[in-house]
Amino acid sequence: MKTIIITIGLIVILGGGIYATSFFSRKFFVEDFNAMNNFYKQALFETGQGKRVESIANYDSLVAGFAIFQDKYTNHWSYALRNDKQFTADLEKIKQIIDGTKQDVYVGDLKNAHLALEKVRPMTQEIFKRNGFSLLAVALVDFHDSMEKVLDAANAKNSAEVMATYVEANDKLSAVEGEANDVEIQAIRGNLNALLKLAQDNKAEEMPAKAAELKSSFVKVYLVRG
Repeated sequence: MKTIIITIGLIVILGGGIYATSFFSRKFFVEDFNAMNNFYKQALFETGQGKRVESIANYDSLVAGFAIFQDKYTNHWSYALRNDKQFTADLEKIKQIIDGTKQDVYVGDLKNAHLALEKVRPMTQEIFKRNGFSLLAVALVDFHDSMEKVLDAANAKNSAEVMATYVEANDKLSAVEGEANDVEIQAIRGNLNALLKLAQDNKAEEMPAKAAELKSSFVKVYLVRG
């Protein structure tokens, strides 16, 4: 009986230790990622806005922040990533994308820089997914790509295309709402549905302004919580 009790106790202790290791490893990874990703989001936003000075400042911060992140998780073993054999290679691919945008950020086409930096998001999203991270950020990234299709249609004043692209965006936003559904998320929903209504009523001239509101409500959430 003593042996059984001791064995059970050891299992509980061991299980608790593994849980704690996993929890804190994930926590530290997310904190480190967010610190780096804030620079990425700002660089992405400013290049999208065509602001050269701000783009350069945030790009430089991204390069420095990513170097720290890559060095830490390339040279130090992390329990949270213990089964991810692609992680190191993915970090190198991301570095190449970031490095490759420097010319456009500094003196070239900021739109090209923005489009290049956009390629980083699905890569980091995939890292989170395959390592079992259940985060609002993953859902927001999924929704973003679908939302952009709606925005393009709205800015082109194409009512039929807005209604067609809404279907996918609606599904992706539902996933976001499954993670969080506070006032800021509801604002995104309100703008998306309002855009659909304009398309259904064939009020094409009003769609670009509503598209800008949708984009703004999304950016507000993504910059803080994405």
